[in-house]
Amino acid sequence: MKSNVNSKTMFTSRELARHLNIHINTVRCWSDQGILKSYRIGPRGDRRFMRDDVMKFLEDTLKPA
Repeated sequence: MKSNVNSKTMFTSRELARHLNIHINTVRCWSDQGILKSYRIGPRGDRRFMRDDVMKFLEDTLKPA
């Protein structure tokens, strides 16, 4: 099964939550706490997450102790 993760450079909160199999509120919380870098766009301030930032977050988070 091929994923379209590699074809996109930015994710919405909902898309990222689906890809990481976590609740959207967890994505928002991590963003608010600065754990996961996000960018605010548009007049509503919607969050967007760059693929490279997400990959770095996952690498840092999943490193063995």
